[in-house]
Amino acid sequence: MGIWHVFYADWQMECCGKPFSAGEEVSRPLLLKSSGEVLGGGDWDDRLAKVVGEVADVRGVRVLQEETGLTVALHEHTVDVVAPEDLGEERPRDRIRLVGLLTVETHGGQWPEVTGRVRDIQILTQEYAEPVPGSGTWEPVPGERALRPVDSCPKWFKDTGPDSRGRRRMEAGVLVTLEAPTA
Repeated sequence: MGIWHVFYADWQMECCGKPFSAGEEVSRPLLLKSSGEVLGGGDWDDRLAKVVGEVADVRGVRVLQEETGLTVALHEHTVDVVAPEDLGEERPRDRIRLVGLLTVETHGGQWPEVTGRVRDIQILTQEYAEPVPGSGTWEPVPGERALRPVDSCPKWFKDTGPDSRGRRRMEAGVLVTLEAPTA
């Protein structure tokens, strides 16, 4: 069995997700993202996935078929939509090693889902700040997040609203520990 940490963004769950509980078996399409692309970056070190395997194209999406059996997309869109310079140098049949954060992605191209048992679920609360006070635009403050264990993933997430410092804390999704069978 492989143990993987997967971030499931609030908007992905609220739009098209089906809540689940610890102990349940789930299937989701996974995307490997740079940790700097998720909620402003910051400290994800103990949650990063190290994947090694062969690159393939599945229904037009570039994926990495990890040697344990995990299949993760390298881009959320099909290769005909991604700019050639953003595809990277990896080509089908290349063997590569990447490190990143596994995320659930249900709005891009279609690729195989990963099936596994949910070992635990933590709600991730992220702090946000307005880059320009009064702009109404909120951006994640890198590394300013907290985790709270729960038994089930909610369908809807909470926003505490602005505090006295002009910042707000919002439930930005869940971090799931997934036990996925190996090939």
